Amino acid sequence: MKLTEQHRAYWRRNLWLTLALLSAWFFVTFASGFFADELNAITFLGFPLGFYILAQGSLITYLVIIGIYVLVMNRLDRKYGVAERR
Repeated sequence: MKLTEQHRAYWRRNLWLTLALLSAWFFVTFASGFFADELNAITFLGFPLGFYILAQGSLITYLVIIGIYVLVMNRLDRKYGVAERR
């Protein structure tokens, strides 16, 4: 099966979205962990800020990343005519 230009455009946008969201995931997971010592110098409600960012903020960020992926992919699916429900 030969891919049409519409298929290629769909996959380019899909790959761009995936790369952008994986970059956000990488930054939240590894960059914030790399700077945890500096973040722990700041306290929030008596606890180190690094704890809140790594233990709570990262989980919230992962949920936001999933939500963004679902919303954008549903829009792309409808735009390119590959949605499961129309």
